[in-house]
Amino acid sequence: MSEPARDIATLSWWMFAIAAVVFGGALFLLLLAWMGRGREGFPVIGKREKLESRAVVLFGIVIPVVVLVGVFAFANLVVLKDTDAPKASSTALTVEVTGHQWFWEVRYPGTRAVTANEIHIPARTRVNLVAKTDDVIHSIWIPRLNRKIDTIPGHPNRILLYADEPGRYRGQCAEFCGLQHAHMAMYVFADPPDRFRAWLRNMQRPEPAPSGPSERSGERTFMDGQCASCHTIRGTPARGDIGPDLTHLRSRTTLAGLTIPNRGGYLLRWIRNPQHFKPGNKMPALGLSDRQLQKLVTYLEGLR
Repeated sequence: MSEPARDIATLSWWMFAIAAVVFGGALFLLLLAWMGRGREGFPVIGKREKLESRAVVLFGIVIPVVVLVGVFAFANLVVLKDTDAPKASSTALTVEVTGHQWFWEVRYPGTRAVTANEIHIPARTRVNLVAKTDDVIHSIWIPRLNRKIDTIPGHPNRILLYADEPGRYRGQCAEFCGLQHAHMAMYVFADPPDRFRAWLRNMQRPEPAPSGPSERSGERTFMDGQCASCHTIRGTPARGDIGPDLTHLRSRTTLAGLTIPNRGGYLLRWIRNPQHFKPGNKMPALGLSDRQLQKLVTYLEGLR
């Protein structure tokens, strides 16, 4: 967890506690009113005009003003300072995340690294996340790292990412963006700095050359069919920009916005019938024969 996430959690618990006290007080006053029904003034104490006026001022004005001002000050002077967009000069790395229906495109400005749905950052490093969208409004929310931030067409937003310790943090689109909104998730991997640098170097490389006849046949299927019109594989003629960049597909742990794991026969089943896993997504069934499909998967599994 990060310091901004801890501040948000603290604020939430204080607001919950205050709301519980107010709710309990309201129930107590209702109980007093029920006990004193048919009589003037307070139960037991009786009618005392000065006490009644002071109670109205105390519970109706003084306590609400003090509580609301305190919560407002903590939220806007303490929590907002830690969770607000960082200055570019105060961060060591910038990550650009673009929302599409329904996946996240992740780029590292100044490098050729491109991936999807999985953000890698160095642990204990201030990272400037720039949020954009290619279509509708999305919202990036990684609860254990910071508050949510909207991606608005034509208006990039920024937020600080900082992970205290290495680990994997799940994020989610938190703004309804269409049919597959619920299946538009992401992982943030906070890596030790050395491992992050090695990952970034690998992600900048072009496509690994196919090493066998099955892979070369699968590459031809990819380039000659519909795949290359929707996806990019750097170092090849494939330059599609509708779906995710597949240059290092096998470096990811998941497929289809964290819908299925990137292992075993899931890739083959996804290509054969993507609507089964994610109804309404923009990837069509390709109508490949079993032989073509197997060779295509063999080729894609070599993209590490």
